[in-house]
Amino acid sequence: MPQPKQGLPTVNAYELAQRRVPLSALPPLARTLGIDLVTLMGQAEAKAGKRGPPPKLSQHLERISQLPKPKRRFVMEMLDTVLAQAGC
Repeated sequence: MPQPKQGLPTVNAYELAQRRVPLSALPPLARTLGIDLVTLMGQAEAKAGKRGPPPKLSQHLERISQLPKPKRRFVMEMLDTVLAQAGC
């Protein structure tokens, strides 16, 4: 019987919403899927042939993903607080 790959339990936990996808994993995940970060986050439909700079949310997510881990954690905590207050 073949052994499951090491990452499969983690991916399964993401799919079942038992675990959060780390912010730093979002840009590579979006690239692998061939979509932008906004589409990955479910904020907008990808528009074929759209030109111009990436949406501001994508730019911010990309910049946040480059921060050191403690600063990324701080940003995530702030976002969680704001979203919880908004009832999201």
